[in-house]
Amino acid sequence: MTWFESFVLGLVQGLTEFLPISSSAHLRLTAAFAGWHDPGAAFTAITQIGTEAAVIIYFRKDIARIISTWARSLFNRELRHDHDAQMGWLVIVGSIPIGVLGITLKDAIEGPFRDLRLIATTLIVMGVVLGIADRLAARDEVGGRHRAAKQRKQLADLTVKDGLLYGVCQAMALIPGVSRSGATISGGLLMGYTRESAARYSFLLAIPAVLASGVFELKDAGEGHTAWGPTIFATVIAFVVGYAVIAWFMKFISNKSFMPFVVYRILLGIALFALIGAGVLAPHAGETAG
Repeated sequence: MTWFESFVLGLVQGLTEFLPISSSAHLRLTAAFAGWHDPGAAFTAITQIGTEAAVIIYFRKDIARIISTWARSLFNRELRHDHDAQMGWLVIVGSIPIGVLGITLKDAIEGPFRDLRLIATTLIVMGVVLGIADRLAARDEVGGRHRAAKQRKQLADLTVKDGLLYGVCQAMALIPGVSRSGATISGGLLMGYTRESAARYSFLLAIPAVLASGVFELKDAGEGHTAWGPTIFATVIAFVVGYAVIAWFMKFISNKSFMPFVVYRILLGIALFALIGAGVLAPHAGETAG
């Protein structure tokens, strides 16, 4: 991997990690279209450390409060009913599905799951799911001629059951094209949470899973086509760009629909199928590219 490739891939990672369009799919597609080697699951996991560092800094006050209250609640019974203490446990519970499936499906994640036909399918299918979830949320918010607006749930309403369901949605993002934020936000909207609450818990829930995955993959950073220097450079780029994107995205979802992302996902998936069908792009393009 050259320094230019690492710069471009780090930029792509930072731009797409927090948007519901799948960063892993875009890293894979960038390499395929450019004729580069597939950066691989290890590169993706490590560069995600950069974007998660952006999450930690952006939500630093919330994270510090949650960790502090949760730790003190282990010894102070009165704090166990505090929302921040409960949030600490909910993040732990929600991280279980992706931890179990990430280890179980490691070989598939690094191989068959990176097939461009599967990525095209997940882009379209999850785009439709996100569109349905967004439409239901909009209907609740504005109501209708014969229907009053419905109050949606906030993070304070999060239960262990919902936290676990969020975790299952997050685990779906092990398949490139699904999108971690897209799957968890869709799940949250379908469970009746507001856009902002669904996104906020999605980002908090991703921290332990992404950091654990990145650390686990560190041993593979210098192997194959990925060297340490370019990987670290890409991670730094992803951090800087990712911080700007998350700040914009949290403002965007406060009063905007997810439909632009839905349309983009579906069109990209259709275009990808068309290119593969026409023979312009091979399903495994990039895996043997020089």
